[in-house]
Amino acid sequence: MLEQTLVEQPHIKQHKNSISAQAVLNGEIKGIKRLLPFLGPAFIAAVAYLDPGNFATNITAGSKYGYLLLWVIVASNLMAVLIQALSAKLGIATGKNLPEIAHDRFPKSVSIFLWIQSELVIIATDLAEFIGAALGLYLLFDIPMLPAALITAVGSFAILELQRRGYRSLEAGIAAMILIVVLAFAFQVIVAKPDMGAVAVGMFTPKFEGVDSILLAAGILGATVMPHAIYLHSSLTQNRIVGVNESEKKQIFKLEFIDIIIAMIIAGAVNLAMVIVSAALFFKNGLVVEDLDVAFQQFGHLAGPVTAISFGLGLLIAGLSSSSVGTMAGDVVMQGFINKRINLYLRRAITIIPPLAIIGFGVNPTKALVISQVILSFGIAFALIPLVVFTSNRQIMGGLVNRKMTATLGWIISGLVVSLNLFLVYQMLV
Repeated sequence: MLEQTLVEQPHIKQHKNSISAQAVLNGEIKGIKRLLPFLGPAFIAAVAYLDPGNFATNITAGSKYGYLLLWVIVASNLMAVLIQALSAKLGIATGKNLPEIAHDRFPKSVSIFLWIQSELVIIATDLAEFIGAALGLYLLFDIPMLPAALITAVGSFAILELQRRGYRSLEAGIAAMILIVVLAFAFQVIVAKPDMGAVAVGMFTPKFEGVDSILLAAGILGATVMPHAIYLHSSLTQNRIVGVNESEKKQIFKLEFIDIIIAMIIAGAVNLAMVIVSAALFFKNGLVVEDLDVAFQQFGHLAGPVTAISFGLGLLIAGLSSSSVGTMAGDVVMQGFINKRINLYLRRAITIIPPLAIIGFGVNPTKALVISQVILSFGIAFALIPLVVFTSNRQIMGGLVNRKMTATLGWIISGLVVSLNLFLVYQMLV
């Protein structure tokens, strides 16, 4: 009886959400309540923008150049809004996710190649996220990295259990974890007492100081778009709320776009906070900090133990949540590209092997994060370019096809992001 209840309960909750969504589409619900059935998918996708790899890049940027590169975070977030909107729109318009459309449109050999490279990219992404969470446990509780990694594995399984209970439970759990990260960095900003005038100038004044600052800006911008977030977002919207005609699909997209705006503003604010705190504490005191464990120690020294704890907690929660999202994305790409699926818990068990091995061999965690970003960079083009191609095809998208301006912006952003990632790979390998 208990097992039956656990199976039925998610369906009951999802059915209630569908009824509420239909009431919105019929005009029966007005005001702010119209948004509620449509909030959630973008928050799960936005977790990719709070990846531990972002922690390392942002802390380095703030400590080296102060508030100078804040505008890069703003520009990156604006790009992310468009890209995630295209992914969400694809799922709404077609009832299929990006890998499924690619499977239908490309030869089988191409689909298999896309599946293999996307799995490798997700493993690399998962490596960064897993190591970040384990490092958070190590910093907070002085637990050695290998036991910390095993605890992280248990935690990631617990988060996946939320998915079995229904998408609303998963969205609520992810949103709660994002809230913890937001509160952690909001506290750090308050304690750091940044120069708000300099913050405003940095956010809206494009500027560089030498070649190294350009390279670091390229790192921030080029690593913003995560392939697995693109694949996953189209999956999160494909069957969540189904429009029966073009008018309803357009309504759904408009409401989901608000979800994207809110989620991206939150993710962008956290990334801005990382740079701001690093600038206010490290740059101001002439410290260049490139390792997360060093950042933790310096936070404690310059701003007190509570600030250090909030940083470690943010890193732990960000790593845990983004790791589980990576596992979900792996399920999406396998099912979409090759029409195969394995148990989500088995997938989680398989994907924890590489990070456990790396941690067990004593590899420097921050260096492992950098290596993972290089591997991840190779996958950007294979997700981003098909996304723009498909969403610009009226036969696929119907009334939600990209307008000419949207398609043009999509191609410009795709070219810029892919070029920056190739440039970063070149710089890291030479």
